[in-house]
Amino acid sequence: MQVARWGNSLAVRLPAELVRELGLKEGDQIDLVKDEGTLRVQRQPRADEVLHRLRRFRGTLPAAERLSRDAAHER
Repeated sequence: MQVARWGNSLAVRLPAELVRELGLKEGDQIDLVKDEGTLRVQRQPRADEVLHRLRRFRGTLPAAERLSRDAAHER
């Protein structure tokens, strides 16, 4: 891959194979993570994926372990 100037920034074009493998779409956010001398590309979850995970989580906390607003604000 080649690093190129894009305005005042530098940009890298991702190969089509990697884009397909990560399921990237225009507008997606990615993280570049340095990992033991290599660079990893990770797609951040999309808003609809985050909402889906939150909906799946809803109601899974046992009643005895419910969080209290008062307890959260105790010092």
